Amino acid sequence: MDSVRDYLMDIERCIEIGFRGFLVWDEGVLSLLNSMKDNGDFPREVIFKVSIFAGHANPAGVKLVESLGADTCNPVADLTLPMLAAIRSVVNVPLDIHIQLWASMGGYNRIYETPEIARVASPCYFKMESGTGMAMYMPWSTSEEGLAELGREKIRSIKNIIELIGETHPELKVSNQGPEDLRVPLPG
Repeated sequence: MDSVRDYLMDIERCIEIGFRGFLVWDEGVLSLLNSMKDNGDFPREVIFKVSIFAGHANPAGVKLVESLGADTCNPVADLTLPMLAAIRSVVNVPLDIHIQLWASMGGYNRIYETPEIARVASPCYFKMESGTGMAMYMPWSTSEEGLAELGREKIRSIKNIIELIGETHPELKVSNQGPEDLRVPLPG
């Protein structure tokens, strides 16, 4: 329970400085957090995103976390289109789907699948975690220019995705910048 207590204390500190969205790794913790929100311990606009590390890979698991108050869920990374469609058929929360993944986590690129993923899994957000490993994101392991190039690479990939979806499924809509369900820090 020490780690749960520490996590709750971190959330309280982050809320004080303006954060309104939090990553959750465990169903029990998710249930506790939503009980606290219902009790008024957290602002109503706080959202909880279930992490990929919770390991949900089927409709029953994602439906469970939705019933426990998840505002969004990141299912495991390598689900097929039929698997994603099956999850979408039973849940309403947005899905956060990895499109590019670090080499240290399996390293793959699903950019060319994004039109079909969007078609079967929307509403969804695409996650871009490209690179050779998580270490390349650490400030002590790369230069500012290296981080800037990584940012430019992600932007190029996002532009490619938007173009692909527009060409393949023009009826699908890409979120405007700053959609309502996105939680960003508020001024403190």
